[in-house]
Amino acid sequence: MSFKNILIEAHEGGVYCLTINRPKVLNALNKATLEELNQVLDQLEDNKLARILLITGAGDKAFVAGADIEEMSQLTVFEAKCFSEYGMTLMRRLENFKLPIIALVNGYALGGGCELAMSCDLILASDNAKFGQPEINLAVTPGFGGSQRLTRLVGRPMALELLYTGRLFNVNEAMRLGLVNHVFPQPELMQEGLKIASQISGKSRMALQLIKQLVQRGQDVPLDNACIMETDQFALSFSGPDQTEGMGAFLEKRAPEFN
Repeated sequence: MSFKNILIEAHEGGVYCLTINRPKVLNALNKATLEELNQVLDQLEDNKLARILLITGAGDKAFVAGADIEEMSQLTVFEAKCFSEYGMTLMRRLENFKLPIIALVNGYALGGGCELAMSCDLILASDNAKFGQPEINLAVTPGFGGSQRLTRLVGRPMALELLYTGRLFNVNEAMRLGLVNHVFPQPELMQEGLKIASQISGKSRMALQLIKQLVQRGQDVPLDNACIMETDQFALSFSGPDQTEGMGAFLEKRAPEFN
């Protein structure tokens, strides 16, 4: 299937790269692009070769500079609620998706772009990346979960400062706040992202899924409940062939070969 606003490319080892391809509008998210993102996830869910997903933006200026304001400015109250619900559901789908997802932030990640990045498992950023939730400047709130994810990632006082002022912050501050995993020179971002993706894609698919579920679900429940979840997932990891292969390879001093 081909898309108007998205490019999808397969790399060795089950690594897939999704590029939001609207560089003339700094890869702004309109409804059509959100729908195409959902369609790509549908395809990857059914793809038994897929092991990890990278998400980036076309060009060297922006990952995603936000929602498409021209489209959004025409929404009624009801349409705005529907737009927010659609984007919110998509971001939750990314968070709970069976594959690890890495955001490669190659420039501006603002509003919906920052929300998209925060919905991914890891964020790798170029040295010119800038983040922000500037919706306050348009007299609206974040609509795709930005207020909640930002608070969970950087803490309430800092989240409120960033949301109240709408100021942008550079990659150094993003690193200090714990929002970003690694920073690379922009020309090297894709190459370094593929390296990290390759390291992850060689791991057990089942173990990766169980770990993602534990982290996602465990952060929203009391610690005792989360630890019970971990015990259950640990036991479940012994139910498939990957555990046998992984421990066997360790004892035999060789590299494991997972399905």
